Amino acid sequence: MNHALTLMQWLSPAFPVGAFAYSHGLEQVIADGTVSEARSLQDWLSALLAHGSGRADAVLLAAAYQADDTAQVDATARAFAAGAERLQETDLQGAAFCDTARAVWGLDLTGLTYPVAVGAAARAMDIPLTDTLPLYLHAFVSNLVSVAQRAMPLGQTDGQRVLSALAPVIDATAHAASTATLDDLASSCFAADIAAMRHETLQPRIFRT
Repeated sequence: MNHALTLMQWLSPAFPVGAFAYSHGLEQVIADGTVSEARSLQDWLSALLAHGSGRADAVLLAAAYQADDTAQVDATARAFAAGAERLQETDLQGAAFCDTARAVWGLDLTGLTYPVAVGAAARAMDIPLTDTLPLYLHAFVSNLVSVAQRAMPLGQTDGQRVLSALAPVIDATAHAASTATLDDLASSCFAADIAAMRHETLQPRIFRT
């Protein structure tokens, strides 16, 4: 089996986890004017990858990959969610991922949070963690660039420039997470966490988180 193709399928926009419906709090900071063009978007996403929820997801994915029983990792992922919408996002996307992975590949996965589900699936399919982590993080920021293109003036070329510029941060975060444990789980992106909480009452809005 071609592991690269399996990962690309799992993490593509066509895989039915509904990622397009979630902004991860980005819609709120766009509404606030904090993120308003390519440079501020790149800075925001870079911080998430290096110090915030992107890094945390990578650590949780790695911990799930290395665990014989994902229950503790999943419980930690739920406890670490900074607010109701962050929990909803990881819970619903993870459940959808499990449902499809079970139906298509016969994997015994049910009701896991999203990074934990991907980590457990990669282990079950013998897909290297070092391949899984950077592709997961790339999918994470690709979705948020797509959010920005729908919620603010950001052209396709500028969106691709942002993604290209984030490649070193993705690589560094993935490399660090590949040897991480739950003891390394941390986040210092408090503004992003607060934005996700404030988004719960944003009106009007087009994204679920």
